[in-house]
Amino acid sequence: MANEFPKAEKFSFVNEVDYSSGGIVSMNVIKRSTGNISLFAFDKGESLSTHSAPFDATVQILEGTAHIVIADKPYELKAGETIIMPAGIPHSVEAPERMKMLLTMIKE
Repeated sequence: MANEFPKAEKFSFVNEVDYSSGGIVSMNVIKRSTGNISLFAFDKGESLSTHSAPFDATVQILEGTAHIVIADKPYELKAGETIIMPAGIPHSVEAPERMKMLLTMIKE
């Protein structure tokens, strides 16, 4: 598949995406009709505004710290921590420092 990570090759998620000054970088690891795995790098202060998605999604913090709000409840996640964002529930993601995360969305 185009625009995906190569198959049968060893890699480290943290090393596969670089920060962009004042921005958010995203890469498709795997993209299918049944779900996606995406890698993100957020520069300090960058965020995804409040939104909802029709499917459950996990966020795994790979580097740095993230402030995640789900249904108006704040969570602070550090490298190595994961949270599930439930389908249909408003959520947002903010990077108080440079942060890398892996987003996994499984569709029905």
